[in-house]
Amino acid sequence: MKRKLLMSLFVAGMVSAEPVEDMRDLLAVEAKVQAVAQKCVPLTVALVASDASSSGSGVLASDDGLILTAAHVVQGSDEMDVVYPDGKTMKGKVLGANYGKDLAMVRIEPQGKVPFAPRGESKRLQVGDWVVATGHAAGFDPARTPPIRFGRVVSKGPGNFFTTDCTLIGGDSGGPIFDLEGRIVGINSNIGQALKVNNHAGIDGYKEDWQKMMEGEQWGKLVLDPLQNEDMPVLGVGIVWSRAGLVVGDVMKGSKATEAGILAGDVILSLEGEAIRNLDDLRNELLRKQVGDKVKLAIMRDGAKIEKLVELVRRGDAG
Repeated sequence: MKRKLLMSLFVAGMVSAEPVEDMRDLLAVEAKVQAVAQKCVPLTVALVASDASSSGSGVLASDDGLILTAAHVVQGSDEMDVVYPDGKTMKGKVLGANYGKDLAMVRIEPQGKVPFAPRGESKRLQVGDWVVATGHAAGFDPARTPPIRFGRVVSKGPGNFFTTDCTLIGGDSGGPIFDLEGRIVGINSNIGQALKVNNHAGIDGYKEDWQKMMEGEQWGKLVLDPLQNEDMPVLGVGIVWSRAGLVVGDVMKGSKATEAGILAGDVILSLEGEAIRNLDDLRNELLRKQVGDKVKLAIMRDGAKIEKLVELVRRGDAG
């Protein structure tokens, strides 16, 4: 029984910060999920553009009515209708948005004291951590509250994004994802074709942009595929495929590869000890990293294997 339970809860290589090894552990996790649901479902609002051109979800994140949501939910709108799970509706003013990170803010007007969910830290998330996603799936429905979806973090990155296996559908965009303490750790960004592989914008993405958003600034380019996002970490080199493998074609302006001593013609062998055989291997390894990380790159040059320490740069800064 114990073996079957473990196999049903884990994927190879996934170890949660909340391990489940027996029924008592499972019941403890269940109790935490129930507590999160009871506290956070009432804080998950539906957002509908005044002209009905767009809609999605959001979460109350301060006692003065500040709502966090996805940038693509509010795109092109100055005002949104804010609909509570009980049907109560208020007006919300769209504040700032960083479209590159798919993060935005809306504030309820008139302002007043409201319950809210605390913010956590997305950087602390680990692959395998349990999370809870909410949102107004398929749009606001007066017949039910926002459904709870329970799952795990399955990958980190690129940039401020992470991926979970929480099942989401249209209408969930902009809704919150919580850790098991009921803290907001992310915002539902884009939904994968499989519905159970979905990208979330990490809550930490708000930190450096908080004041600009509060002041109503909007900037960045909306790219719903995180792999093409301008915030994705890259080596900052052009790659040419040949029989020898992945060959550095050129070193891009704005990259740290030049300082690391990477030259055109170097053949990439591995990154952080993981063999790099093709572009998919390289992409998958970079998905686990962040801008500013220094990675050990093994290369072949003139028949000799050498190692270089390369600092990853933001895709949008490497040209």
